[in-house]
Amino acid sequence: MTTQAPSLTGQLIAYIRSKAVTDSDLRAASLFVLDTLACALAGRHTPQALALKQFIAHRGDAPAMQAFLFGGLAHIVEMDDLHRGSVTHPGCVVVPPALAMALETNAAGPAFLRAVLQGYEACCRVGASVGPAHYKVWHNTATCGPFGSAMASACLLDLDDAATQWALGNAGTQSAGLWQFLPDGAMSKHLHTARACEAGMTAADLAAHGFTGPAHILEGTQGFYAGACPDADPAAVLRDPDAPWALVETSMKPYPCCRHTHPAIDCALALVEENGGRPLALAQIEQVELATYAAALNVCNRPEPTSDYQAKFSLQHTVLEALTQAEIGFESFNDEARQRLQGASARVALSESADYETAYPEAWGNALTVTLNDGRRLSAQTDQALGDPAKPLDQAAVVDKARKLLALGNVDSAQGEALITACLALPEEASRLPRIHKLLMEGAEHEHNEHTRH
Repeated sequence: MTTQAPSLTGQLIAYIRSKAVTDSDLRAASLFVLDTLACALAGRHTPQALALKQFIAHRGDAPAMQAFLFGGLAHIVEMDDLHRGSVTHPGCVVVPPALAMALETNAAGPAFLRAVLQGYEACCRVGASVGPAHYKVWHNTATCGPFGSAMASACLLDLDDAATQWALGNAGTQSAGLWQFLPDGAMSKHLHTARACEAGMTAADLAAHGFTGPAHILEGTQGFYAGACPDADPAAVLRDPDAPWALVETSMKPYPCCRHTHPAIDCALALVEENGGRPLALAQIEQVELATYAAALNVCNRPEPTSDYQAKFSLQHTVLEALTQAEIGFESFNDEARQRLQGASARVALSESADYETAYPEAWGNALTVTLNDGRRLSAQTDQALGDPAKPLDQAAVVDKARKLLALGNVDSAQGEALITACLALPEEASRLPRIHKLLMEGAEHEHNEHTRH
C-alpha cells in the first residue's frame, strides 16, 4: 500500500506553524496593520465605499461582512502594501479578516499579529507560485488572497492542521478575480479584495464546524494550478524556508497609484532633483524614454487615461506628472491633472528591457531618460522603489503616511491619533483590538449617516 504524499497546502501549513516569531516581527506587523487600516479609512468617502456600505447595510454586520467591507475599503486609494515576489497586496486581504476574527475569539494583540504574519505568509507563498501567465488575466491579490485570509482566520480559531487544510482548500476553490475591470473602468478591484477577505474567513469558519475542503487544491489535476496557472511554479510555495516572514519583505507605498508606476516615479523625481529641485515645464520636454519589465507594460501602458483610477495605472501620466509637478499626491490624478497633460503622452516611449524583465518580480526596476528641447538628456535608473525592503519607510514615515491618509478620509484628528497609538501598542497590549474596532466602525458609521442625511 502506497502512502499519498502530503499536499502542498498541508506542507505550507506545517512550515508556517514552525516559523519563529520575534518581537521585531510583531512590531513590523503592527506597522502594516496601521498602514492597512489607515488606507481603509482614507477611502471611506468615495463612490466605491458608499456602494460597499449600502450593500453591507442590507446584508448585516456579521464579522465576515465587516471583513468584506474593510477589505474593499483598504484597496480603494491605491496606497496599500505590495509584496513583489507574489505581486499581491496582502494587507487588504489579511488584516481585515484577522481583525474581525480576533474580535470574535477575544484574542490579544500579539496573537492577532501572529495571525497577520501567518496570513501574509500563505498569501505571498501561494502568490509566488502562480506564474506570470496567471497575472496577465487574473488579479493575484484576488486569487491568492483567500489563502491568506483563511490562514489568518484558522490561526485565531486555533484550528488543527487537518481543519486548516480544509480551510485553505475551500478558500482556494473560491479563488477568482479578473483584470477586465481595468479597461472597462469598473469598481471590481475592490470587490476582489472584499471577497477574498470574506471567502477565507468563511472557509475557516466552516472548517471549524467540520466542513471539509480539498487537500490538493493547488496541485491537483482539477485544482487551482490546472485551472488558472499555465506556467505555475509549485516549488515556490516552500522555497527558501529560511527566509524572513513575507510581511517583512513586503513593500509600503509612498504614492497613491499602482506599484508598477513607482520605480518610474522615483526616477522622475530624481531627475527633478538633478534639475536643481525645479520641476520641468511640459514645454521643455521633447521625449521621455522608459525601459521597464513586461508586467508594468501589460498593466500600466495607458497613454490617455479618462478617469482618476485609470491615471493611477498609467506610466505615461505618472511620469509626466512627477516631472512637471515634482511630486505625486492624492490630487495628481484628477480631471485638472489629466487635462494639464492631455496629448503629452505621445512624447513618452515605453519599452521592455531584458535586464529588468529577468530581475522581475524579485526586483521592480526601470531606466528613465528625458530629452529636453535644449538638447540636454537627463537619466536615472533604479532596481528598488521607495518603500521596498531595501529602501523601507521607517516608523516615523509610516505614521506620517497614516496621518495623511486619515486626513484624506476626514477622520477626526483625535480619533486618528488614538488609532495610531492603539496600533503601535499591539505587540505589548492585550486590550487594544476593541478600541481599534470601535474607531473603525465609528468612521464607517459617520460615512453612512452623512450620505443618509444628503
